Amino acid sequence: MRHYLLCVLLLYCLGSVSYAKGSHSDGHSKAAKAPKAKKSKYKADKPVHVNGYTRKDGTYVAPYTRNAPGTASTVAGSSFQNVPYRKGYVAEGVVPHATLVRDKHGIIKRSKAAKAEFMREQPCPSTGKTSGRCPGYVVDHVQALECGGADSPSNMQWQTIADGKAKDKTERLCHI
Repeated sequence: MRHYLLCVLLLYCLGSVSYAKGSHSDGHSKAAKAPKAKKSKYKADKPVHVNGYTRKDGTYVAPYTRNAPGTASTVAGSSFQNVPYRKGYVAEGVVPHATLVRDKHGIIKRSKAAKAEFMREQPCPSTGKTSGRCPGYVVDHVQALECGGADSPSNMQWQTIADGKAKDKTERLCHI
């Protein structure tokens, strides 16, 4: 008889513990349900509208729509599509120049010898040196390597850093 009462007491205690954890009459508990995924308020695959603003130097930037990161921009009024931009890779549909060298992953490798030869032929605009650093300037390809340009001194030029950054943004259009 004592064993019977002990078993009943044990079952009663186990039943009250499972009830406290949230079991229902259908046998499912709240803990067994999967948590709901939180929705992000930012969408990485959608364009984002940027309001107009004034830069520190006083210039005003008009409102515009920025494309998602990793996608090429579109030109207004054209039939271009958004094609993913992959820096360091030859654009789809572009025939690479014969001087172009790639690593084992397919990424374009710039020729250090061609750059050094260009610097010997065209001294730095700010210092006049034919080797070493050139403050405020970069060596840039006239036709980008990603767009089928040659990696040779005849396709290189000195550019200010600001002009080089602006040109880099437009070179993404060959991926479209």
